[in-house]
Amino acid sequence: MASERNTHRVSITGSTADRAKAESSAALSCVEDSRARRLLVLAGLLVAVAAMALSIDVVVADLCVNNKPNDDFLKFLQLAEYFGHGFGVAAILLAIYNLDFGRRWAIPRVLASAVAAGMAANLVKMMVVRTRPQHFDFVGDVWATFGGWLAMTGAGTGGQSFPSAHTATAVGLAVALIWLYPAGRWLFISAAALVGVHRIYVGAHFPSDVLCGAALALVVSRGIVVTGPVARWFDRLEEKLREKQQAAEGSDADDNEQPRLPNAA
Repeated sequence: MASERNTHRVSITGSTADRAKAESSAALSCVEDSRARRLLVLAGLLVAVAAMALSIDVVVADLCVNNKPNDDFLKFLQLAEYFGHGFGVAAILLAIYNLDFGRRWAIPRVLASAVAAGMAANLVKMMVVRTRPQHFDFVGDVWATFGGWLAMTGAGTGGQSFPSAHTATAVGLAVALIWLYPAGRWLFISAAALVGVHRIYVGAHFPSDVLCGAALALVVSRGIVVTGPVARWFDRLEEKLREKQQAAEGSDADDNEQPRLPNAA
């Protein structure tokens, strides 16, 4: 009888744990779905604003290109630009690796989010020709800034204004960092926004280029950080990395607990 009661108790405990795990998984799925929808809505809003920004693209670019920029403000923006640059991404990942041992497992996903967003923007650049403000003669309306289609690399860097890859990289990095460090969301959002402002200020992009680059990054990073087959693949990878990390920590703890041999008298 005692054995039957123990077996029954274990069965109840197991079913309760399974139910709690299922409820936790369902709650997490709801949160992920909500985040995924918000990112898509935000991307759509950015595209809509970009469409409206076409009406001021040439005016804003003319002000930035043909007027001497404020040197102090430019220096500040140049520092912020590194958030959307490969060197800046590498520096941040190196900081995570050295300063936050408990989150090293997240480095592959953070890197993928930033790199994939930037590469997606570069791919669009090869399909849509648009003259950069620095190379535009400001003769004609905004449609004069657009050229042909599918030029690949034929248009050169001067014809690769749309969209902004720096901004896309910065937003992709920001999405991943917000996922990893939610408390710093406004810091990461501000850094990504400053990258976009820098690209406009130096005449590298029109405002609509920056907005579309940010929207593209949100869509790409959504599939890496929040939901989809790629995100689930990273979930499995990170589970394995965490297990290895925990095993390494346990091994280090065992080594530290080994008694020392007494000194010879």
